[in-house]
Amino acid sequence: MTDAIPTPEAPAEPPVLLETSPSGVATVRLNRPDAMNSLDVATKDLLLQTLRSVAEDPEVRCVVLTGSGRAFCVGQDLREHVGLLKGAADELFRTVPEHYNPIVELIATMPKPVIAAINGVAAGAGAAFAFAADFRLMVQEGGINLAFAGIALSCDSGSSWSLPRLVGPARAKELLLLPRTVPSGECLDLGLVTRVLPADELDAAVDELAETLAAGPTLAYGCIRRAIAHSAAAPLSDALAREGEYMALTGASADHHAAVDAFLAKEKPVFTGR
Repeated sequence: MTDAIPTPEAPAEPPVLLETSPSGVATVRLNRPDAMNSLDVATKDLLLQTLRSVAEDPEVRCVVLTGSGRAFCVGQDLREHVGLLKGAADELFRTVPEHYNPIVELIATMPKPVIAAINGVAAGAGAAFAFAADFRLMVQEGGINLAFAGIALSCDSGSSWSLPRLVGPARAKELLLLPRTVPSGECLDLGLVTRVLPADELDAAVDELAETLAAGPTLAYGCIRRAIAHSAAAPLSDALAREGEYMALTGASADHHAAVDAFLAKEKPVFTGR
């Protein structure tokens, strides 16, 4: 009798996937659907690495952040968290400065627009990642839960910064101190999301918006989003000075010159992102 030759198992997919279109749209997809895209150390490491890559890639002109399966991202992987807590592992205390903070800063300030395609529930750090994006498109079945206080933790991932700017300090404290799943319709009413769509329309709406942004003046977009982030905590004189710097930068760009030439010729400008 001949022994059966074991069939090698297919390698597991990485916890974060990256796909870049010819037009310059980079889709960063959290890929732990069985764990509702919760964030273990491996996922956070790869997400940070991937976001750095697309932020620095001059061919990428728009970034889409989304999840696989029925959730966008439910935040910290609590199964791993419990193990680290019991073992008093160093990773437990390093993850905010080493993972969450740089991830959110990249989403909020990279020199190109970012869309959060919220394909399901976004909770904890996952919700905060979405808040850091420029546009948030959510499926009707989706929702947001600022779950930190529910497990006796303070808030992280920039939620104390972004949430009050979206809904005001009083409502931000309500959502953080009394966590609940806010359904998609209420998310829209509160200004937490840009649009709510049926599940079968989300991808097309995200693609349309992403292609529009990818064809736009990328340098100008990056300067606008950085100017807004800077001015949120700066006095008027500092904000005006930063605007002046960015205006000089974009005024010397190829896209600005192309736009002026197109205006004079009564044509639609074609932007290269530079």
